[in-house]
Amino acid sequence: MEPEQARRRASSSREPARAVALSSVDPLGASPRPTGVGELDRVLSGGLAPGSLTLLYGEPGVGKSTLALQVLLSTALLGSTALLVSAEETPAAVRARLILSATDLDDALAAIEEHRPSLVVLDSIQTLRAAGAPGTAGSLAQVRAVVEQLGEAARSSGAAVVVIGHVTKEGDPAGPRSLEHLVDTVLAFEGDRHHRLRFARAVKHRFGPTGELGLFEMTAAGLVTLADPGALLAAERRHEVPGSAVTALLEGSRPLLVEVQALVARPTGGGGRTSASGVDARRLASLLAVLECRVGIELAGLDVFVSATGGLRASEPAADLAIALAVASAAAGIALPESLLVVGEVGLAGEVREVGGVDRRLAEAERLGYRAAIAPVSSPAVSADLEVLRVTSVTEAVVAARRWRHGAPGTATNSHSLGAAPTGTLSAWSTVPAAS
Repeated sequence: MEPEQARRRASSSREPARAVALSSVDPLGASPRPTGVGELDRVLSGGLAPGSLTLLYGEPGVGKSTLALQVLLSTALLGSTALLVSAEETPAAVRARLILSATDLDDALAAIEEHRPSLVVLDSIQTLRAAGAPGTAGSLAQVRAVVEQLGEAARSSGAAVVVIGHVTKEGDPAGPRSLEHLVDTVLAFEGDRHHRLRFARAVKHRFGPTGELGLFEMTAAGLVTLADPGALLAAERRHEVPGSAVTALLEGSRPLLVEVQALVARPTGGGGRTSASGVDARRLASLLAVLECRVGIELAGLDVFVSATGGLRASEPAADLAIALAVASAAAGIALPESLLVVGEVGLAGEVREVGGVDRRLAEAERLGYRAAIAPVSSPAVSADLEVLRVTSVTEAVVAARRWRHGAPGTATNSHSLGAAPTGTLSAWSTVPAAS
């Protein structure tokens, strides 16, 4: 049978859609069911919704299947029926409530209809083939057909269906971008497979917000959730090393302290180059220009390397000032105070602009033992019990770090404004006297 004929036949066999009164719709019908994995439930606003279709994607080896299996086993332990459909695992290799080793989508749909599970995990979408659709398994036409039919199966059975997919070289879900419009939730699972930290983000989520971040640690026993990652993210920081600054990012409702490292060196050959890891390269280029033109730090012809540690991306504008001070510290060869937090957006005029959530950022820094923070002068009053050095420019931030390093006192209100700073040169870092 031709693909178009098969499609028409399937369409004609469906019951016509019927309109229903909004008052008859159960408001709790789409309430999420907890997965039993706390950090994933945080990202999903409580869990997986019945009848939903979720695409979980990430690079090979990052731990997608490990995460999905832990969700499946947690669901089974909670007393619900869970089904794993896999062409990449054998029943002997996976201890699950139900497992089907298959590559034919019809077999998977029949198993869903027979067992009526509350959760279905399919690993992976690139291995399933839909009858009647052109192409081989994993082709664009096949992947789209598989997703369409799984979405119908999820809605008709009430099961929460999770399909695992790989990514392209650009880091996007494998398959056409239109696939994202066919699913209810798109989960990105990220992290360097050579490091232990993993991150889950909701790129799309019809049942809640997409700003939350789930953190995991990959161990020999599998993935372990990190409900309080602050200590782990700061554990490997080397103190009193030039080029290190700590900032606070807001990932959804949770503040995370992240170290930004910079290295400034003479090139081994040719002109200077700039390298960014975990930092937006274009943003870094503008910050280096600000340091040269507004602060007077000569970087032309030098190699500048900047990295956000721990696998996190410091792409939020609030990390601007920390990046700038890390580079300034590396260029001067003078370390920033180890108990100093740096927060603020930097404009092209060298001004430091206000960012949101300063109170939450500083409260997290205080909890982890930080004693002072450099923040924009326009920031509102904060409740955190640490000294706040309020600055208007990058140059003032350099001076503030130098003065606080030498024990400059704050005020009784824990807020210390430095006022006007000298015109910026690199000597502003190394020669400004401690405040008396």
